[in-house]
Order: sequence, then structure tokens, then C-alpha cells
Amino acid sequence: MCGIIGIVAKNLVNQSLYDGLTVLQHRGQDAAGMVTCAGSRFFLRKDNGLVRDVFHTRHMLNQLGNMGIGHVRYPTAGCSSSAEAQPFYVNSPYGVSLAHNGNLINGDELRHDLMTVDLRHLNTQSDSEVLLNILAHELQNVGKRRQQLKDSDIFDAVSRLHDRCQGGYAVVAMIAGVGILGFRDPFGIRPVVFGERMTDMGREYIIASESVVIDALGFELIRDIEPGEAVFISAEGELSTRQCAREPQYSPCIFEYVYLARPDSIIDDISVYKARLRMGESLARKIHREWPDNDIDVVIPIPDTGRTAAIPLAHDLGLKYREGFIKNRYIPRTFIMPGQNIRRKSVRQKLNAIELEFKDKNVLLVDDSIVRGTTSREIIQMAREAGARKVYFASAAPPVRYPNVYGIDMPTAEELIAYNRTEEEVCVALGADRIIYQDLDDLIEAARAGNPSIHNFDTSCFTGNYVTGNVSVDYLAHISRLRNDEARNPQDHGDSSLTDLSNNNY
Repeated sequence: MCGIIGIVAKNLVNQSLYDGLTVLQHRGQDAAGMVTCAGSRFFLRKDNGLVRDVFHTRHMLNQLGNMGIGHVRYPTAGCSSSAEAQPFYVNSPYGVSLAHNGNLINGDELRHDLMTVDLRHLNTQSDSEVLLNILAHELQNVGKRRQQLKDSDIFDAVSRLHDRCQGGYAVVAMIAGVGILGFRDPFGIRPVVFGERMTDMGREYIIASESVVIDALGFELIRDIEPGEAVFISAEGELSTRQCAREPQYSPCIFEYVYLARPDSIIDDISVYKARLRMGESLARKIHREWPDNDIDVVIPIPDTGRTAAIPLAHDLGLKYREGFIKNRYIPRTFIMPGQNIRRKSVRQKLNAIELEFKDKNVLLVDDSIVRGTTSREIIQMAREAGARKVYFASAAPPVRYPNVYGIDMPTAEELIAYNRTEEEVCVALGADRIIYQDLDDLIEAARAGNPSIHNFDTSCFTGNYVTGNVSVDYLAHISRLRNDEARNPQDHGDSSLTDLSNNNY
């Protein structure tokens, strides 16, 4: 769940990249970076931290050029070194920089082939560096000088990359002096869109993880990049597209609509906000159907992502809706924090209960999902401490029982509270009086109602069925060892600085 952006403009692009990354900050708070290009020279700045902490005036003054790419990182792997902050770059061929959102299933195999067969060097364990080197290798196979490189050559390289790479990925890449490339895995698991705007100097283009960036920067949304498709924008501002996958299948990640994306985004022609409203409506129908004689006094959302579903739920059930928790805006999202202890502590720092809304009441708390259960358990206890008689808990998503392997931090089944537990057992583990989960069919319909042409979603974290079809038990065990909380290394061993890459031989 990282955020990516790429812009080809008619003037300096550094401020637009910075502004776009701040809009994407919800997709990653661990690290940020950007690479800009002036002529054939790259200028790189990346480090651990929020966008506002990584880029200062002295850095921005040196981010030259009218095209560039940027990234905010949320790590799914154990290492959080600033050396693994993105974008990455390679000198040969041409000079290529890349930023990526997702995860490769066959990353280890690809890494071995790159180093032993393709004879390329890798510095990190990041899948993004693997993707970068595969793209660079396939571009090198084109065998043309920079001045002769055409968009058809670039699309051919992406086609061969699709043939080699398995998993979920949305990518933005920049070829020095040539242009910016965006592409998406053949299943369309991770989101990416592109747009345009007219200025006095001419037409400018943008590629980004979510449409909200396009809105915020004054661009007009063209559309989503389709599964397997590539979009190329030349340094001169000419746009071309091509389908580069053999058998693309539309299977976007449904968890984007549940939690990951901003509600004001539109992903694959589906309004995230309206999808979440529909989730609340379907939850209300389930409560009315299965618990018509409920004794709920008030519906209280868990801010912020639980709010959109809670409002229609309360309305349709004819119940009072109240804000019972006040959120500290300066605490990062606990779902994407490494380590159970850090997440547990941050819940108390992030939320404070309004006692008057809980005292002597039977409350129904509504959240977008329950993953590890750390946040939910703490919130239920806070409601009891505030005086609630009974605490019920509703989840706008079904039980999360399986790891996500396409770029979301659900790597270890044992860390998921619903793994190998019934709903009743989850209720006991959370300390709630009753739990209500969304039915999977209702969740799918809530999303699909926005775009009936999408017939399949990646729902692997609920079902264990992985759309790429190549996730083995051994692979799940492998990522569990690499990515569980105990394996995380919060120490930073990397070297971060503003880097002028102009002296490299491109």
C-alpha cells in the first residue's frame, strides 16, 4: 500500500510532486522520495519520514526539471532502512528510475535470475528494485541509443516484464531525457490512474495511485490504467498507450474500497465514498434481518474510515448517530504501524472517548474492518471505561482470515485475529458483547454496484483464494518468516541525502 506519482510538465515539477505526495500520505508514512529530471540528469531526494519532514526548501531548490516521479512508502517487508526508500534508479541503460506499489510473488526467483543470468547488481531486498532492474534489462535488450528509443520499444519491454513478473504492482518509471512510463499488473490489483491539464505553455500529464491527486493538482481524470496496460508520456508531452499483457483480467483489490483509499477517490470507475455508504446500508439490512429485536441505543463510528458506513447504517435502522471518539490528527494510521505494542499504545494516543455519549448506553461501534484486532480491542475497552453498558461491534468488511500478498501489510495469518477463529470466538477475544461482520457477497456488491463491468475482485484476505493463482503454502510460510512483527527491523542503516546523479554515465 504505497503511493506513486509521475508528472510531465512544461515547467518545474518539484512543487507539484511534493503536493501530490502529501495528498497520497495516507498510503504510506514510513518514507518519501522523488526523482526529477532536467535534460538527461536525475536529481534524487529520499529519506524515512513524512513528506513534510523529508523535503525542505534546500532540497526542493535542487529538484530541477520538468518531469519527475515520487513515492510514499508503507513497508510490507521487514526492513525499514532509508536505503529502501523509493524511487530507485539504475545508470544503465539510458538512466531509469522507478517507484512501485505492490508485491511480487516470484521476487526471490527474479532476484536470483537478475544476478546470475542477467548479471545485474541488486543492493536491497525490495521488490521495487527487482522491477526496476527487469525493466532496465528488457530496455537494454532493445539495443537502441537513447535518441532512437520509441514508445513501441518501451511497450515491448513492459510486455516482457509482464511475462516474467507475478503478483500485484502499479508502477511509474522515468527514462532520463525520454519520458515517464506507468503500467499495471495484468490483474489490475493495485490502483493507478492518469490525467491531463492544459496550461498556457501546453498540455501536461500526471500518473498517480488515486484520482484524488489528480483533483487536488488541477488535472482532469482521463481514466484508470487498465490491467496489463502501459501509458507512456514523452518528455515533450506526447501521450501513448498500449495493452502489454497477453491475457489481462480485471480483479482489483477490494480492500482499497474498504480501507486503503481516500473516500474522495474514484478507483476503476467506482466511487470509494459511495461504496462505503453501500457497505453501511448492507450492514443495516443484515442487522435488521438477523437481530431485529436489538437493544442498541446509539451508533458510534471509529474515525475516520468507519464513519461513512456508520451514517447510513444508523439512518436505515432508525438509531441515533453520535460522534463518540475524538481523533488526534497527528498520530499516524495504526494499521500501518510496525509492531503490536506500538499499535496498541498509539490507539490511546490517537482516540479519546466522549464519556457522555457512552455512559449507561448500549453502543454499536462501527469500523471499516478488523485485521489484527489490536485497535478494536483497545477501543472496546475505552468504550467500557467511558461507561457503556454493552458494547457491540460492526465491521464493514468480512473476517480477515488470510494473508494479503499483493502489497498490504497482512503477511502473517497468526497475527490476524479471525484466523482459525469463529465469529463468536473473535467476539470473546475482542471483549465485545456481540460482533457483526459484513457478508462477502454484500461487500462485493457494494463495490461492484459502482461499476458492473467488473466481475471479479481480489478478496484473498477474506477467502484465501489468490487471483494470480500461484501462491503456495511454502510462499505463505516464507513471507510469514520475513514479515511478522518479530522480524521487523526499525533501525535505519541507510544513507539518505540529496543526490545529483548528473555525473553518472547515462
